[in-house]
Amino acid sequence: MQPSNPSVVRSAWRYWRDLASRDGGFRATKEFFASLWEFVIESTPSHRRQRFGDADYDWDYRVNTTSGAVGWRDRLLGEFFSAYQPTEPSLFHEMLSALQEQVRLDLRQFTFIDLGSGKGRTLLMASDYPFKRIIGVELLPALNSIAQQNLKQYKSASQQCFALESVCADATRFNLPDGPLVVYLFNPFLEAPLREALSNLEDDLRKTGRLVYVLYHNPVHDSILGESPSLTKLYGTHQYSIFSRSVE
Repeated sequence: MQPSNPSVVRSAWRYWRDLASRDGGFRATKEFFASLWEFVIESTPSHRRQRFGDADYDWDYRVNTTSGAVGWRDRLLGEFFSAYQPTEPSLFHEMLSALQEQVRLDLRQFTFIDLGSGKGRTLLMASDYPFKRIIGVELLPALNSIAQQNLKQYKSASQQCFALESVCADATRFNLPDGPLVVYLFNPFLEAPLREALSNLEDDLRKTGRLVYVLYHNPVHDSILGESPSLTKLYGTHQYSIFSRSVE
């Protein structure tokens, strides 16, 4: 069952409330209006053209994964959750290579899951690897609908996994699929929602003890994952971090 489309007003209120609980009301209000101003700037024609800059991937595979065609409402909601931005292909493949250099994995045993998957570009790129299954979890119905269309249209000679799906759901509370996981995060959450998603993962690990690896791209809140008793950092650069389930 798909969730209803998030309300802009409720999302804005939650965003301000989470900021206020951390920084106090004055600083929260200041940051809130700074986010709205950034949204206004990003809505100007020149900045809109820039969002189409990463279009080579879409052209090559006849899909729609750039941030340029995201509507104003979903971009505004992005200010209160996390703005949609597709992953650069070369960096994605670098992260997967780094993971496999750190730990030799039989990817055929693993499900790849992208929390905050947007239009699904990462799901398409992950299909170049022999994962058992690939799942994207996206909160905004409009982006999820585009992702589902991209999954239908995508064709590549390098594709190795064909069990792909995009689910419209709240990634902070999503019931993780069975078996070993590679969890991908492109900084999809602000601090408070990230803690919720991490708590959900920790609860799962306590129950299942499953093998999990986390790829955290643009690790703005790297320290939050580093504080988790359930995860151990294996490797990191300024662009990404790799975590694994802690061995007890």
